[in-house]
Amino acid sequence: MDAEPQGRANPMTDYYRPIPVTGPAIGPEAVPLAGGWCHFTHVERLSRTGAREILPAADLPAAWRAPLTAARGDFATVPMRRPSLMGILNLTPDSFSDGGRHEDIQAALEQAHRLVAEGADILDLGAESTRPGAKEVPQQQEIARLMPALEALRGSGVISLDTRKADVARAGLAAGAQVINDVSGLRFDATMLEVLRESRAPVILMHSLGTPETMQDLAPDAYQDVVLDIYDGLAAMRDQALSVGLTHDQILLDIGAGFGKTFAQTRALLRDISLFHGLGCGLLLGVSRKGFVGHVTGIKQADQRDAASAAIGLWAISQGVQMLRVHDIAVHQAMISAYMAASGLTLGEG
Repeated sequence: MDAEPQGRANPMTDYYRPIPVTGPAIGPEAVPLAGGWCHFTHVERLSRTGAREILPAADLPAAWRAPLTAARGDFATVPMRRPSLMGILNLTPDSFSDGGRHEDIQAALEQAHRLVAEGADILDLGAESTRPGAKEVPQQQEIARLMPALEALRGSGVISLDTRKADVARAGLAAGAQVINDVSGLRFDATMLEVLRESRAPVILMHSLGTPETMQDLAPDAYQDVVLDIYDGLAAMRDQALSVGLTHDQILLDIGAGFGKTFAQTRALLRDISLFHGLGCGLLLGVSRKGFVGHVTGIKQADQRDAASAAIGLWAISQGVQMLRVHDIAVHQAMISAYMAASGLTLGEG
């Protein structure tokens, strides 16, 4: 496995987090956030000294204003001007919340069709568990688990392939997947960049540490400033993808909640998640049913955490995050519809 991304050679001194508002924009000082459903009139300046200061949006440096305000183009045909949902389809025996439920091809297809019918914009197929402590699955076994469902679902909508391995990505793209979701952020397999160069497939890049077996052991001592270090790490991943010909609109970035982060670190990232719009790409959040949700709610059984997961998703959407990766589409779709309606918006509006 390659070394951890180190971010920029000279990390910035100041970072600017927009303070989003949803609803009618009032006054000329209101600035659109990423061309979506939020706007902002003020920003919070963050620094590696730990200082924080609230400033009017008019004081934003030009280098920050452009990525924070520019409209995001469609990601793999999914509009980024409204909140969207990625439905999780685990084809594994050992995923943390639903392992083994969809190993059978018929069960997998029934779940896929249910997710689409309930409003999933993308189906994310995974054939290797990356839960904390999970062991690596050989590539051929991962491909063998994946192919029956992928081939049966070809043409059923936008399909994402949750893999960190180049050969699995190539096989999946050849079988009909359109998006690569690499939870290692291009660290695990150096040849994944070549897959992106060859295919120009849209990609989701997530921040993580080490491997699923080691990531939580690394988390406590990994960061000087978790929010700013991960911002720089995601910037480095984005730049790798741009270097092989992808555009900003073909890249979604994911803070990697729970992947090499303590609960306190994940909380800090969620609090400041609007900062990451400064990277100029769409944002995805995957917190559905995770240990963090159980930690803050006391709900021990993972598949009972959907409503609480949707509450965290609601916070993310209020911060302009464009896509949520979730297990229960119906609960999250209802949350989005109610939130947008209460804000005076519809799903088709920005």
